[in-house]
Amino acid sequence: MREAMAAAVVGDDVLDGDPTVGELESEAAAWLGKPGALFVPSGTMANQVALGAWTEPGNEIVVSRWAHVTTFEAGAAGCLHGLQSITLGDADGGMDPEAVREALRPDFIHCPRTGLVCLEQTHNYAGGRVLPLPMVRGVGAVAREAGVPVHLDGARLANAVIASGVGASEWCDPADSVSLCLSKGLGAPVGSVIAGDEEFLERARLIRKRLGGWMRQAGVLAAAGLIALREGVERLALDHDLAQQLAQRLGELEGLSTDPASVDTNIVMVGVEREGWSAPQLAEALGERGVGVMPMGHKLRFVTHLGVGPEDVDHLLTSAGDLLQ
Repeated sequence: MREAMAAAVVGDDVLDGDPTVGELESEAAAWLGKPGALFVPSGTMANQVALGAWTEPGNEIVVSRWAHVTTFEAGAAGCLHGLQSITLGDADGGMDPEAVREALRPDFIHCPRTGLVCLEQTHNYAGGRVLPLPMVRGVGAVAREAGVPVHLDGARLANAVIASGVGASEWCDPADSVSLCLSKGLGAPVGSVIAGDEEFLERARLIRKRLGGWMRQAGVLAAAGLIALREGVERLALDHDLAQQLAQRLGELEGLSTDPASVDTNIVMVGVEREGWSAPQLAEALGERGVGVMPMGHKLRFVTHLGVGPEDVDHLLTSAGDLLQ
């Protein structure tokens, strides 16, 4: 990737266009099954571009409980776009299509207008779970029947593709816009894309400009994104296998609990049940031993990726075992 970045053909993406950015946008749009795409610095910006492009201040968005757009984007929906949110479902990330139907607001002056329905695939807070395709299609059908657009936060969509065997375009078909992160499992140092039809992209370009996401010689970043998209998807199966190993082996340690059956992709949620230890305390202690892990409530979130391998799992097991003995 660094060699590709150094050799990238660049232009001015703000003015006459950057050829490498254009190449990435074209390939990403084709993979996602959408007419076009825009390159942005981050997944959060991709989601916020979609929210701003689809809605007006005072609208309401319908999202799953613990969705990234409402939980981990610093209140941007309200702060940047004047939106309020209604959350459905539980921590598994799913939304029942009929519950979505009931949540859509009537055309009534006392109610906010439902501006957007958001799905997240895979669902971060639920531990990288893959939302069922019938549910995604059902939510999409309910929203389209009501004339409400659907945005798919596909930051980890590539993981869902590998875990399910369902192609990206099929996952994206029920959605009017979709984001894809190139810097998570796919391994690029920075960048995401936001995809949709040309009418959506025209509005999205304006929101991207307002958010400061229109970059100049961005081909140096897009070059890495191209390698991520071309070479990073299939190898995600290795991350999923390693996550299964991690879940099974950590669950054998006294004081930790895991559910390997719930590990669909590359995220493992581990409960900390050892007296005298909280998840943040154990995360800090593991960090001192060179193991990076994120505490989330009473659990630890482990993520496997191309930067870790079986030897790192061995080191984790040794470190956790020493601390919990």
